[in-house]
Amino acid sequence: MFACNSILFVPGSRPERFAKAGAAGAGLVIIDLEDAVGPEGKDTARRSALDHVAEAGQGFAIRINGLMTAEGVRDLGAMTAVEILPDILMVPMVESATELDIIAGALGERCPALIPLIETPRGLRAALEIVSHPKVCALMFGGADFSGELQVAVSWEPLLAARQQLVLACAEARKQLIDVPYIHLDDEDGLRRECEQARAIGITAKSAIHPKQVSVIETVFAPTDEQIAEAKEALQVYEETGGKAVRHRGRMLEAPMIKTYRAILARSEGQKNA
Repeated sequence: MFACNSILFVPGSRPERFAKAGAAGAGLVIIDLEDAVGPEGKDTARRSALDHVAEAGQGFAIRINGLMTAEGVRDLGAMTAVEILPDILMVPMVESATELDIIAGALGERCPALIPLIETPRGLRAALEIVSHPKVCALMFGGADFSGELQVAVSWEPLLAARQQLVLACAEARKQLIDVPYIHLDDEDGLRRECEQARAIGITAKSAIHPKQVSVIETVFAPTDEQIAEAKEALQVYEETGGKAVRHRGRMLEAPMIKTYRAILARSEGQKNA
């Protein structure tokens, strides 16, 4: 089960930064071959990313270029020719589960878990189909490109409706939703506020574009010691009653709340084992 609070992007054209990104404390580091790499650097970045994955092992994923582009086809071709693949591939601009079928078909049994990016209204309409694909371990909202489609600012209010639709799709598919990066690098209070807003509507992780953003994201999205202790105590009380509604700490403890408590503990355990 995929479980993390934060993912950190690092440009595939800057291999000297890979190790530093890996030490930043993010749940997953994504070596980016798409937006962070110019046309002239794609081939070198591709080789650097695959070489690093082969050497470093777990903890690093790769974001390929869009499958409907020439560079995306080259990325996929390179993946078929190497012995070691990352555990996870991030796939941008996904608008149909068919695109994921193509990747799974090309890589066969070696196909890693996939994280599609929803970045267009068409992709949003197909979000449930996409996130329900058997190779998908999580979904990410690509808010920057989506805001360009809507011709609005990359800010909370204009993108809220899209976020809410993705929350519902991921909840139905029982998959994690990763939020768009916060683009204002020197605004820690704004980052914290947006993390808290995302967490409040059911988003379970956030992406970062600088290592200094990771600690704030981890703090907001990780279950606290108090939440974990409360969940354990509530589950114990509920089980002792034989699964019946019971008054606990001044509130009625019943099945819907138990579902939330179990999710807290499962998330905590998943992150320990990730």
